[in-house]
Amino acid sequence: MIYIIIRKLADNHSLPYLIKEEIVNKIMQGTLKAGDKLTETEYAEEYGTSRGPIRDAFSLLLSDGFVQKFPRRGTVVKGYTFDEIRDLLDIRNLLEILALEKIISKDLRAYLDKMKLLIAEMERKQDQTSEYAKLNYEFHYQIIIASESSVIINAYDRLGAPLLSIQSFSLLDTQNINKSLEEHKQIVHYLEEGNLEKAEHILSSHNKYVFTRIEMALSK
Repeated sequence: MIYIIIRKLADNHSLPYLIKEEIVNKIMQGTLKAGDKLTETEYAEEYGTSRGPIRDAFSLLLSDGFVQKFPRRGTVVKGYTFDEIRDLLDIRNLLEILALEKIISKDLRAYLDKMKLLIAEMERKQDQTSEYAKLNYEFHYQIIIASESSVIINAYDRLGAPLLSIQSFSLLDTQNINKSLEEHKQIVHYLEEGNLEKAEHILSSHNKYVFTRIEMALSK
């Protein structure tokens, strides 16, 4: 059972974090959907623990923006409207383009090496939507941290949970994942060449197409 594995891997301090990650994975895989209610009793039984670690895990989910808490209704998985998704992705694109403009004159070798490693791992995890989505986020985050701008980094950090929650919908089709991988490779290629214009064009097209894929997935 899941709770046996967790008890072998974790001490009491890390248990809420591991439970939180399990729930995040369920959200990203679509097992838990927007509006689904989370109850402490149910998860305490599932993970073979008291309600304390579950309550702490729910608090972490709330803090990260994966869930909402309502009086009498309890804790539910947070959902986003089309307009909210569009706004989130527009802000993401603006921050990444701004970061690109700041990094083009910097030594990017360490970041590009990391991005290549992430692409290789993404190729291995193509059939694991939640893992691929996390790697995808980490790839884009390399562009952000390479800017060395605390303002850009802090602003992007606030998008983390919403982006992870919604972007899995754009990766439900194998063709979409193949396109995603190819575009990531192109971004790295043009950054290595120092071709900011091409890198910006691919990145913007890539980010805008994400919303199209999400819209199509949610409208089915």
